[in-house]
Amino acid sequence: MRALIKLVFILIAAGFVLGAYYKLYDNEIIGERIIGISVLASAFVLMPLFLAHRWKGKRLQDYTLTKENMDRMNKNNSNKAPENGHDKDKASN
Repeated sequence: MRALIKLVFILIAAGFVLGAYYKLYDNEIIGERIIGISVLASAFVLMPLFLAHRWKGKRLQDYTLTKENMDRMNKNNSNKAPENGHDKDKASN
């Protein structure tokens, strides 16, 4: 999967470079089309491949804000002790 992502990235980068070359030195319309196809390929091919690779084996429930996760976060924050003594000084004043 990693090799496929690298190959697609290199092909898209080459498309950007080729499109810029055509836009500057040859036919501007063809260059813009090549750049546009490269942008579409990066959005609809490269990004989903990359996201699928990075999310593989992870649970989506760990990254969503559900009632259970909010309760667990509040419980963890209330159990933490203050890191410095400044909170004790403010309470005594």
